[in-house]
Amino acid sequence: MSHKAIPDAADEYCGTSYAAKLLNLSVGSIQSLVEKNELRAWKTQGGHRRISIQSIHQYQNRANLAPKAPAQGSGKYLKVMVVEDDPTTRAVYQAHFDQWDIPIDATVLESAIEALLDLPALKPHVLITDLRMPNIDGFEMLRQLSTHPQFNNVAVIAITGMSPEEIEEHGELPEGTHVMHKPADMGWLRGYLQAMLSMRANQKRQAPVIDVV
Repeated sequence: MSHKAIPDAADEYCGTSYAAKLLNLSVGSIQSLVEKNELRAWKTQGGHRRISIQSIHQYQNRANLAPKAPAQGSGKYLKVMVVEDDPTTRAVYQAHFDQWDIPIDATVLESAIEALLDLPALKPHVLITDLRMPNIDGFEMLRQLSTHPQFNNVAVIAITGMSPEEIEEHGELPEGTHVMHKPADMGWLRGYLQAMLSMRANQKRQAPVIDVV
């Protein structure tokens, strides 16, 4: 299996679920193609598989499939990182992402530690996080990420069951953080991500200002 310790800097990479969307295959089939070296892949420090966009194009050509993958460097898909310790909520996020017919490469993580390990490799455009989590909570994770240069270009959405008073007791969140109370409004979230895609298509870097309900 081609799991490179260091990815090719000239290539772009996506997650297994997004690769399945691009090739119209199941996640299991994508994993099988990786095992057979039909698709090139490597793993992040947190153990999350990343698949070469270039190798997806090459597989499409070999299999005479209609090209669905975005052009390399086109900015036509959105990288989303979700950090949520509750497995049921993680499954809800993933189910919606898989159903939405919009180009989202989503990686759903169960801990802040994974997020801190994988941010440099995943390079998300949007970070969606819970705040109340065991060990390192969302507040501490955001404080640590705020020292990372890549974090300056990440739009942050905190989705939490905490009251405004509880949030205030933990200190300030990074400037520009959108706060939404659980349960997450998935319709609003879809609209937000679509707006982000439109802005990236227009080569604008600033996240859209949208009032959160």
